Amino acid sequence: MAAPSLPAPNYSFASDNTAGLCPEGWIGLVEANTGRAPSYGYDAWTTQAKALFCATFETDCEVFLVFNGTAANALALAALCRSPHTQILCHEASHVDNDECGAPEFFTGGAKVIPLAGPRGKLLPADIERALLRGHGVHYPKPGALSLTQSTELGTLYTPDEVRALTTLAHARGLAVHMDGSRFANAAAALGTRGFSPADFTWRVGVDALCFGGTKNGMLTTEAVVFFNHDLAREFDYRVKQGGQLASKMRFSAAQWVAMLRDGAWLRHGAYANAQARRLADELRRLPGVRLIMEPEVNGIFVEMPSAVYHALEARGWHFYRFIGEHGYRLMCSWETQDADIAAFVADLKTALA
Repeated sequence: MAAPSLPAPNYSFASDNTAGLCPEGWIGLVEANTGRAPSYGYDAWTTQAKALFCATFETDCEVFLVFNGTAANALALAALCRSPHTQILCHEASHVDNDECGAPEFFTGGAKVIPLAGPRGKLLPADIERALLRGHGVHYPKPGALSLTQSTELGTLYTPDEVRALTTLAHARGLAVHMDGSRFANAAAALGTRGFSPADFTWRVGVDALCFGGTKNGMLTTEAVVFFNHDLAREFDYRVKQGGQLASKMRFSAAQWVAMLRDGAWLRHGAYANAQARRLADELRRLPGVRLIMEPEVNGIFVEMPSAVYHALEARGWHFYRFIGEHGYRLMCSWETQDADIAAFVADLKTALA
């Protein structure tokens, strides 16, 4: 007797990384794939992309394109921590501490990453104050950088006032401020509904450098490191080259950003993913045996369910991750999450609960 076939794996809610390229990203690649162009960022696409970043943030900023978020975070932090005997403060759930395989320590030449607890994935000024009381003199690393994640790994948002409070304290204590924005588009779309522009929760409230995510918003192998503090960008082009992140055919990275930034597609995709997360959350809150751990602010839903239910969904092909405690799971929506995906997941979840 033939063994029963297993359901096809379904990664719809495993991560926003599992989605394909958005139409604008694909169009950018096609548009750049004509004729010849100078190498290493001296092309017209890269020049246009940098101008669009400045327009998006309403200020003159310096922009460098790299291949992935790990390199963006690690190289940016290396620029902020000019000495290896420094410390990088971050949230304990952050990518900087949990998902970079020690790259920030490696590229800084030895800076110490110090994870801190904070409610709902966010740091508070009091958390920073306590951390800076540790150590004494040369026996402990000097203040180097504060890293904030926007939106956070728990799907929450820092308001502009919250960012300002943290950056003001950080600067007063000698720390530069880095923002990990792998889901910056989702944060910008959500905060935009409250009347805030991207400038309002970055440089206007004291952020020195931003890692602006492209991959999770439907682009291919491109992230932007945006420096609002020009002094910190000094010789960053050398860091990019030494880190193996300088693209010879940079126009293909830049053209995707041009296509996304020129008419606001990056914000539309972020807003759509956020809306689909709210739609999924509305379905889940109706189900007995399932509890939303927190209300979604962006495109991530964090839900508590019995492990037997999770395994039943897994047996039906659904893949997603345990994220909080023993029974807390993360479901991510993306720029291409369809209503049909939500309906199919909810139907299988109802069956598993029954």
